[in-house]
Amino acid sequence: MVAIAILRVEKLKSFGNVGGSEKHTARLQDTPNADNTKKNIRLIGLEDDTTLEQLVKTKIEIAIRHKPRKDAVLCSELFLSASPEYFRPHDPSKAGEWNEQRLIDFTSSTRTWLLNTYGDKCVRAELHLDEATPHIHAYVVPINEQTKLLSHKEMFGGNGRTANIKLSKLQDSYAAAVAPLGIERGVKGSQATHTKVKEYYQAVNSEPFTAIWSNNQLAPTPFESARTYIARIQSHEDFQAINHQLADRKFMVQRLERAEQRAIASEKQRQQLEKRVQLLESQTQQLHDLPLENVAWELGLHHEQGNWKGHGHIINIDGSKFYDFSPHEHQGGGGAIDLVMHVNNYNTKQAIIWLHDRFGEAGAERAAIAKARSVAAEIIQLEPRLEFTPPAEDQSKWQAVHDYLTQQRGLPSNFVQGFHQLGLIYADQQQNAVFLMRDFNHEVQGAYLLATTAQENSFSSYSIGTKRRGSWFHFQMGQPEAKQVQKAVLCSSPLDAFSCAMFELELTQAIPKQRTLYMAIDDPKSVPTERLQHIPQIKVAFNPDDNGEAAAKEIKKILPQAKRLKPKTKDWNERLLDLRSTAEQLESIEVDLLSL
Repeated sequence: MVAIAILRVEKLKSFGNVGGSEKHTARLQDTPNADNTKKNIRLIGLEDDTTLEQLVKTKIEIAIRHKPRKDAVLCSELFLSASPEYFRPHDPSKAGEWNEQRLIDFTSSTRTWLLNTYGDKCVRAELHLDEATPHIHAYVVPINEQTKLLSHKEMFGGNGRTANIKLSKLQDSYAAAVAPLGIERGVKGSQATHTKVKEYYQAVNSEPFTAIWSNNQLAPTPFESARTYIARIQSHEDFQAINHQLADRKFMVQRLERAEQRAIASEKQRQQLEKRVQLLESQTQQLHDLPLENVAWELGLHHEQGNWKGHGHIINIDGSKFYDFSPHEHQGGGGAIDLVMHVNNYNTKQAIIWLHDRFGEAGAERAAIAKARSVAAEIIQLEPRLEFTPPAEDQSKWQAVHDYLTQQRGLPSNFVQGFHQLGLIYADQQQNAVFLMRDFNHEVQGAYLLATTAQENSFSSYSIGTKRRGSWFHFQMGQPEAKQVQKAVLCSSPLDAFSCAMFELELTQAIPKQRTLYMAIDDPKSVPTERLQHIPQIKVAFNPDDNGEAAAKEIKKILPQAKRLKPKTKDWNERLLDLRSTAEQLESIEVDLLSL
């Protein structure tokens, strides 16, 4: 069970109420459910003879301007604790016991929160250890700092919605203070009530309990054997009724516990979303430029007849835009930085320094971000698109690339030549095998380069300008009548995609009936989720190394239908070469088919 933070507030409207509360919390009167062998600890306030009533009176006399109203709340009592699961996680049912370190952490965090939240308005706090679960009683004199009057309503809320909002925020604050201890906030808006001890005893002493236990028919008869008595009791309708009631109660308790867990999980998610909203609101605020009216005022301009005048300028401000109507200017611009540059005749750096001096670092950053966004928007709107330019083809190097792919990598010559004739594979001037990457409209947006020479600095890479998120090396295989893609195989590289396809062909000795899409995707960031999510079968055929395993897990999160498919070697090309070199028998081929 999750440990829950507990905070309750009670009004003490008279000094009689204050004294009565102290009698309980200071144990000045007999408390039946308290263990008098355990000592309570004062956390805030001196251990002297000063009564709580005197403390409250002194605080009121010093802090407030006028005599309190007759109906004013003189003191607010806070009850602070956590559910038993926190104090005794191994057995919450052991009343009166606790983990010492957990108690110290709870006490320290709660005391710090009280002092940070209320300061010297908190005149006393007591840690109670003599009851079932450790808890703290704190007394706060609700003084409004602005009006210098007592106001429980301003501090904790009045009746209705206002009280709920203020108390909810207070519970948020306390829950945040004890959250590092593993204590969570309860469900917001919960209508749960706390049964009083007196009401509990009244319930268990009332019907039907009294009637059941006073039923003489359930008592053993003289000389009745134990076996006979058990058989008679088990067949008695009252006993069966009790069994049914107990079974129903157990079922309802289990349902209640599950509901509480779901509610707690929901509340935790709500709090996370609330924090996310607050973060987004903060980030949104940072994206807004400084108000130009505030900048104009700082520049020494004065507002007159709808314009900002001064230093020879007559400037009209409209949102984020401004225009200077003075005779020698007649020009405009947009944003805080441009306005400072215009009025003070500054360059960009000088304008940012000026804004920093007047509005601080956050203000200068807001203005700089707004300026950057404005410049970026203008560039995006006016500048032409940069088209990808594939590497130049060198026909004289093609034979060497072809021989490398067929002789060293084991790909069929007719397969390689077919893709070459389609223009999807060719050789560049460095004798790299160029695999063109296309979007799903077959527009070329990039290229993957596979080195085919044995030079020391040769390696595989992407061509400059490649759009890795929007283009892939991909091809389809299947019978002509299979028009719709039913299966997708995701591989780490174009060579692996070819090798995996050829491996499956070698095993089946036939073109697959279902249309299959083979794609080279080396990172989850480039997965075309919208395109693949409707394909029934997804095989994640990445290499069985750490990178491949990690990427496969990420893809399975975004494509739930995906299944892992691993080669028995370091990659699919090596698996294809092994299959061809060892001439595997039919039995092992059937096993491989099953493993696919």
